[in-house]
Amino acid sequence: MPTAKALAIADERELDLVKISPNANPPVCKLINYGKFMFELAKKEKESKKNQKVLEIKEIWLSMTIDVGDLNVKAKQCVKFLSAGNKVKVSIRMKGRQMAHANLSLDVMNRFFEIVKEAGIMEKKPLTEGRNVWMMLAPIPQDKRSN
Repeated sequence: MPTAKALAIADERELDLVKISPNANPPVCKLINYGKFMFELAKKEKESKKNQKVLEIKEIWLSMTIDVGDLNVKAKQCVKFLSAGNKVKVSIRMKGRQMAHANLSLDVMNRFFEIVKEAGIMEKKPLTEGRNVWMMLAPIPQDKRSN
């Protein structure tokens, strides 16, 4: 149908003529209320954003020379983060002569994980990158929890 005729029909029905696929031959148009169409589109987009879960990565710093009490306090905080559904990055920064005993930092990481393994799984095993040792913990998926 010619464009002029389509515009006349749109004016008659008090609707808007909107090109659906302008690159087609001939272009495809639709008679709709454009304001209502845009409102519905915005509403759908807002609804989809509402259902999204923003994933946060929390970070906990440990020391190679951390004692049992302090380790338990950090583990308690980690369990709180994991139960809230956040991922946790556990890090140790080695200083000076500690670099010669990097295996001790891996021991600290493994002890830490033994404390928090009820609340999370080890997504990435302890990894040494220069002076830093880190591992990533993730919450246990809902279907694998034993409650």
